[in-house]
Amino acid sequence: MNPEKLKKLQAQVRIGGKGTPRRKKKIVHSTPATDDKKLQSSLKKLSVNTIPGIEEVNIIKNDGTVIHFNNPKAQAALPTNTFAITGHGENKTISEMLPGILTQLGPQDIHQLKKIATEIANKSAAGGAGGAAGADAGDDDVPDLVENFEEVAIAGAKADEKAGEVAASA
Repeated sequence: MNPEKLKKLQAQVRIGGKGTPRRKKKIVHSTPATDDKKLQSSLKKLSVNTIPGIEEVNIIKNDGTVIHFNNPKAQAALPTNTFAITGHGENKTISEMLPGILTQLGPQDIHQLKKIATEIANKSAAGGAGGAAGADAGDDDVPDLVENFEEVAIAGAKADEKAGEVAASA
């Protein structure tokens, strides 16, 4: 760059004359608290009313994710058709929210449910084939009763008596 132009630009940013420091760049930090205060003041202008008794809010997006608010602060201004939900929001998938979210899903979300069902079916089929090679498929079921349990209990009691007699004679 041309040294003369550089000196000219440096001279323009001086506050005073020669020998004074250049002006500092003022950095304005925008904190979330001020954003929240601005939002609350705008809502107050609309005369919103707090809606009590709302325990959770789920906003379902088109891509299959859900914005979940647990114990949010809900406010509404019906004349202006304005609703505000404030609180800690979490991004979750529909599969993480199942089965509690089933009653909140509409007909447009059936495609998402079918997709989740096929994924679960594929996982269970892949897990069953390679998961446990030596285990029976019916391990979760109660086994069938093969022997008479009373005979086994009587035989076990007799074996205990014989073991007690052998220990006493020794």
